[in-house]
Amino acid sequence: MIQAVVRKFVSLVLTLLAASFLVFAVTEFSPGNVARKTLGPYAPQESVDLLYSKLGLNDPLPIRYARWLGVLVGAKADPLQDPALGLDFKDPRGDRYFLNFGYSSLYKVPVNDVIWKRLGNTALLAGLAFGLIVPLALVLGILAGMREGSVLDRTISVFGIVTTSVPEFASGVFLVAIFVVWLGWLPGTSPLDAGAGWPIWSQLILPVAVLVLYDTGYVVRMVRGSMAEVMSKAYIRTAILKGLPFRDVVVRHGVRNAMIAPFTVILLQINFLISGVVVTEMVFSYPGFGRMILEASLFGDIQLVEAATLIALVVAVATQFVSDIGYALLNPQIRLS
Repeated sequence: MIQAVVRKFVSLVLTLLAASFLVFAVTEFSPGNVARKTLGPYAPQESVDLLYSKLGLNDPLPIRYARWLGVLVGAKADPLQDPALGLDFKDPRGDRYFLNFGYSSLYKVPVNDVIWKRLGNTALLAGLAFGLIVPLALVLGILAGMREGSVLDRTISVFGIVTTSVPEFASGVFLVAIFVVWLGWLPGTSPLDAGAGWPIWSQLILPVAVLVLYDTGYVVRMVRGSMAEVMSKAYIRTAILKGLPFRDVVVRHGVRNAMIAPFTVILLQINFLISGVVVTEMVFSYPGFGRMILEASLFGDIQLVEAATLIALVVAVATQFVSDIGYALLNPQIRLS
């Protein structure tokens, strides 16, 4: 087991290296001068030409990637902090440190001063939503799958289909119309600013509600399908014929086996809640990670886009790693390979 976990971890690191190279290559070969994209559209041409030479942008791509990776891990000094460039860019952490993502041309500060705060805001939103989605989806999915074809099953299935089919911007508008415009109970935006006249907790209610409504239906359908399949197995029928209480059959034999298939689906929601909540954050003006990626992409902030993409990749690969371990824990017959 330990050897399998080590192999998976090594595979995770290699996957991240390959993905980081692809991210670097895509940003390097995107339209426009890399030096211009790094410094922003309003930087003097002299600074752009100097940075172009300083970064060695005429070198082959593998050499440029190795240089960029060296700055990222702290093995090389950040070229943007070279006084010869005249950019007056100073990072309080110094010019060499681990996870040096560079300088944001949009916010005019080091990327680390922006990205971790935004990621923390989204993590708060995602944590609250995930804490509601998982138990709600498990309960509804298990109840629906216990008696396939029953009235309860049909009702829950319709609920899941309807909530999943309504896009986030639509449900956001509906909730704003009801709770903000009509009832006046909640704020219409979520800037996470207590000085806006509303407490922070009230600003989180509508964004969390939109995510829960949109995501719960999908997970409910996955859990319901898996539970219905397990309840039709021969060992379930045998347990019932032996006279075991139906509740014990469901809890002891049904639920654990039914959770194997939806386990990955549930973990994948973490990826969505971290990097896929752009629409929700834009609707409610929430200062989160997804909104930051959109703003950086529209502005052409290459350093911020690269950093955000790498973090999203780390989250995706890490959740896949956890799901592999979870498979083995849920079902000892599944072995990591």
